[in-house]
Amino acid sequence: MNSHPLPAPPSTSTSILDKLGLPRPLLWGFVGLMIFMIGDGVETNILAPYLTGEHGFSIPLAGTLVTIYGVAVAIAAFLSASLSDLWGPRKVMFIGACIWVVFELLFLGVALHSSSMPLIFIAYGLRGFGYPFFAYGFLVWISATANAKRLAVAIGWFYVAFSSGLPTLGALTASASLEIFSLSYYQTLWVSLALVVIGAAIALIGVKEKTGRAALVSNPEEVFKTMSFGLRLLASNRKALLVMLTRTINSVPTYGMAIFFPALFVDRFGWSVGQFLILTTVIYAVNIPFNLFFGALGDKLGWSKVVVWFGAVLCAISMAALYLVPAWAVDHGYSFAYALTLVIGAVFGIGLAGFVPLSAIAVSLAPEHPGAAMASYNLGIGAAVFAGPLLVALLYNVLGASGMVFLFAALYLVAAIMSHALRGTQPGFHGVQQPATIAAH
Repeated sequence: MNSHPLPAPPSTSTSILDKLGLPRPLLWGFVGLMIFMIGDGVETNILAPYLTGEHGFSIPLAGTLVTIYGVAVAIAAFLSASLSDLWGPRKVMFIGACIWVVFELLFLGVALHSSSMPLIFIAYGLRGFGYPFFAYGFLVWISATANAKRLAVAIGWFYVAFSSGLPTLGALTASASLEIFSLSYYQTLWVSLALVVIGAAIALIGVKEKTGRAALVSNPEEVFKTMSFGLRLLASNRKALLVMLTRTINSVPTYGMAIFFPALFVDRFGWSVGQFLILTTVIYAVNIPFNLFFGALGDKLGWSKVVVWFGAVLCAISMAALYLVPAWAVDHGYSFAYALTLVIGAVFGIGLAGFVPLSAIAVSLAPEHPGAAMASYNLGIGAAVFAGPLLVALLYNVLGASGMVFLFAALYLVAAIMSHALRGTQPGFHGVQQPATIAAH
């Protein structure tokens, strides 16, 4: 994948990209990441109904499978940052793409055909190492090269690309594949594989920036010290731990909802899985521009303040409303029940974007080690991938769908308390000086 780089965009676009806070040398990386994550996001909301409908999985068993996958994601998300410091982000991205493709081929071509439960769990679980290496390796690349004063905006662009794919356009692609092109769930999973290959090729061939092609630390030979820095930061810095836990709560509902919401839509509201996919698309389509908005607002208003009010509190309210509003509207026979649910979903998407400044807070805790500093943040992302399905697997039969929704809403209120304690981490706020080393690599 190293032969010839894609042509650079016209030079006249440089000033426009600079004004937007989008790092121009990494532009093709953003494009490739979006397509890669579309491929990864295609399966997010169809895997559970596919396995329960065609392979005899129960909802808790499907949740268990995704939990194991999530454990791999959490480990890879944590390691991706430190490995990017050691090897360079580009190499980590390449390894991630290879892992994704190899184990997806094993999952689709062998495990599902044989209906071997152990092989399904092994292949799908190990594939979990793939997308975090690719996506969060690129996030470290951004953190190491972006202008420190525009860091939150640059990271906002990462989430534009990331969430455009997972799950926004991924869900829309799945919906189109199933309902417009009449492909089966299984055929749609092959579509996801093709998109991942295309996205990886665009990013790895197209980005010519040199910083990410080499180690980001001056002492890469000190492997253990570099790899353990993120863990030591978590153990020694209370705010790093709060960043990790808050970031976990941020995404827990995303992965938990994918397990039980399709059944909720069908059994409780009388809607279809396709309508749930449309809701998912609306949530994250609205989320995309607000990633940039809240990144910029955080730089001006305060990172912690934005996370507390526009992130955690707004998510708590809208998460509860995602069940209460449609349940009320359906029970009263209102024809606008689904449309109203889409509106609530849009508000929830806005709230999710309010957590964007957390990544800038993470880097500010150890700016001389951007990769390792992001390790705690990345661990929070990965932990959500298994924490959401794990909560469903353990508590769904006890709490039911409504209880799970209220649990997620309560977790957001806990996140509000924790993120309030992160005030004072922002350069230029509360006497903290701008770190000069964030983009010094």
